Amino acid sequence: MERGFYTIMAAQFFSSLADNALLVVAIALLIDLHAPAYLTPMLKFVFVVFYVILAPFVGAFADSMPKGRVMFVSNTIKIAGCGLLFIAMNQYFALASYAVVGLGAAAYSPAKYGILTELLPPEKLVIANGWIEGLTVASIVLGTVLGGVLITPVVSNMLLEFDFPMIDTGIDNALESSILIIAVIYAIAAAFNLYIPNTGVDHRIPKKNPLYLVHEFSHCVKLLWTDKLGQISLAVTTLFWGAGATLQFIVLKWAEVAMDYPLNQAAQLQGVVALGIAAGAILAAKWVSLRQSVKVIPLGIAMGIVVTVMILVRDLWIAIVLLMLIGGLAGFFVVPMNALLQHRGYILMGAGHSIAVQNFNENLSILVMLSLYALLIFFDVHIYAVIAAFGLFVSITMALIRRWHLSNQSKEDSLHLIGTRKIH
Repeated sequence: MERGFYTIMAAQFFSSLADNALLVVAIALLIDLHAPAYLTPMLKFVFVVFYVILAPFVGAFADSMPKGRVMFVSNTIKIAGCGLLFIAMNQYFALASYAVVGLGAAAYSPAKYGILTELLPPEKLVIANGWIEGLTVASIVLGTVLGGVLITPVVSNMLLEFDFPMIDTGIDNALESSILIIAVIYAIAAAFNLYIPNTGVDHRIPKKNPLYLVHEFSHCVKLLWTDKLGQISLAVTTLFWGAGATLQFIVLKWAEVAMDYPLNQAAQLQGVVALGIAAGAILAAKWVSLRQSVKVIPLGIAMGIVVTVMILVRDLWIAIVLLMLIGGLAGFFVVPMNALLQHRGYILMGAGHSIAVQNFNENLSILVMLSLYALLIFFDVHIYAVIAAFGLFVSITMALIRRWHLSNQSKEDSLHLIGTRKIH
């Protein structure tokens, strides 16, 4: 791997670590502000809404300058969002503040993945994605655990007792100290961004007119959805990220009902799923080549079926094994699909635009699925009914995608396009 790849991994690790710790702390903040239960999944909703709204523009922004600089600016926006959360006095201000962090994340994502296609050859994309996803999931595990630890009374009291000589920090409660620590982690990520190499790719934008960018983005969306390989990989990753975001909150609610766990312990069970994803991602990077990527689709069907088994589980160790299995299946099938999508997108339209299209579709899926989940919680639908519906939906949808792919291949073989290089 290129030396710059390891700098990218370090920057991604710390930024993602802070993202996931902040989600747990933000949930605790809503609880502290006595917000209704249906507003909890709305945290993720407001976080991803800018991915959808700004999708026509963030790809062009990511391609307009060196990716390291884009990531630095994005992390600075996240720090600003932490600052607003620090002073949040009501539930809606807290949601708005967390949305600012989402704004930074929306600008960050096209650069984070786009630089891989600029820095590495196609044959290394699955391996690179395996490492990035594995490290990202490690940061999810540590981030959710860190968030849970920061809101634990023993730790929060220790943080409050710590003081700088002759300096009044203005921190007088546990959540404020937690937010400050997370802002420092974002600053560490921003420092790594400064050392990401410039790949030498031309960063001039043909036009800056917003209407042109919207038109160009819609053209890029059409390109990916009409490409025989792009449409399948995009459909899979779109479903995966919508389902994954919803599963985060399902696990929290399920742990509360089935295991009688408070938030800080339930957050650690989220980390177990993430550990499974990391294991699956690493195995996929080792065993699945880019050319074989479409063969992993049936694992998505299996994942949905396994999710429904959560209804029967009451024992902690059985829960850990089951959540690890769910995560492992998810990681093993999404990493090759993600690599294939990046590869086809880069060939068709360029790295930044491709990732922006991917983010638009995946986060639109998150918005829809989280809205449905919040609606079910609002109407007091039992979590077991939610889990059953969720698992069946994932399995049936993945089966339909697999049938779509087989139908495409029966008409025309497009697998020979995998691994081709972009002609400049």
